Amino acid sequence: MNLVLFDDPDIRVNLLPFTFTRPVASIRVGILTIAEKWEGCLERKAFFQTESYLQKKFAAAGAKRNLLVNGAVCPDDFLVATIKALPDGYFLVKDTLLIAAANPNGEMNTRNTIPYPENITIIDQVWKIFRENGAQLREDFRRLTTGRKSAPITDPYTKVYGENIFLEEGVQIRAAILNAEHGPIYLGRNSVVQEGAIIRGAFAMCEDSQINMGAKIRGDVTVGPTSKVGGEVTNSVIFGNSNKSHDGYLGNSVLGEWCNLGADTNTSNLRNNYDTIKLWNHSAQNFVQTGLQFCGLMMGDHSKCAINTMFNTATMVDVCSNVFGEGFPQKHVPSFAWGGAAGFTTHQLDKALYTSGRVMERRNVTMDDLDKDILTHVYKLSAGSRFWEK
Repeated sequence: MNLVLFDDPDIRVNLLPFTFTRPVASIRVGILTIAEKWEGCLERKAFFQTESYLQKKFAAAGAKRNLLVNGAVCPDDFLVATIKALPDGYFLVKDTLLIAAANPNGEMNTRNTIPYPENITIIDQVWKIFRENGAQLREDFRRLTTGRKSAPITDPYTKVYGENIFLEEGVQIRAAILNAEHGPIYLGRNSVVQEGAIIRGAFAMCEDSQINMGAKIRGDVTVGPTSKVGGEVTNSVIFGNSNKSHDGYLGNSVLGEWCNLGADTNTSNLRNNYDTIKLWNHSAQNFVQTGLQFCGLMMGDHSKCAINTMFNTATMVDVCSNVFGEGFPQKHVPSFAWGGAAGFTTHQLDKALYTSGRVMERRNVTMDDLDKDILTHVYKLSAGSRFWEK
């Protein structure tokens, strides 16, 4: 059967701004995206069932037999075994949540549903991406490295603590400190750790990425492919193709793709009164209680900020926005915003597409018509959130 990872509509809206530009299963948490986890566990290529404007880029399955899996659910060994054993025509559910369906034919009813008895890990809120990252990183490390041998650390000036360190081929390390006593460290193919970097696990860096000189990585951090990271980072996920190259603090945060944080950008992740945190929710169109004490910056694809930018606790920046200026910007910055605390204008579509194309070219990626169509759709879709246009 085809593996089809479907977007639950309610969950998808809760995961905006990251799902403006990708299906739910293309979210990275741990070392891998959710789709890559399922592909590895079920040993087959994933197709996607998502919004129509995304479907041209993210392939749908044909009319053959399909195994549908909720794209927000992360696999574990027992869940994978249960789904493999799911009979044709049956639905696997956890309370009211549909987890999977094997070649479904007709509607769900009490006769064709199987309740799942165990707990599941589901990424159904943006803040769960960083909250679940440490556990998912450890699980991905186990799956990716079991039975394999790490490439050696040959640099005599690099200090190593702990044993759960795995290097893919082509990794370069110079005069760094790697501490895996509290969690594993995974360094992807052709990644670079520069002089003086201090890395504390759990940590993952994917292929062709770089940790800059003197960086301080404090654990439960994922750096996706082709990214550059410096300064101080804790409990954060960078999807890929993004830069936080300079000094400044990023904590309990998520950055999408093609983002750039200017030098000395800092994120607050704790309120002054230590109270729990509210974060903008696109479904509620309001700030919603998370129950968390720590929450930093959520930044969607193609968004950027200037040097010395300060983000308040639990700030959400949507897609293709450019934040700059003195003071704290508002805690929800809509898509295609241009400005900061002093006010916003609209980041015009043609200029946004031009800049995004230039950024992608720097990594030898061409912005094609599918990418342009997606961003154009988001521009139109998000018009109502740009209050200054009204």
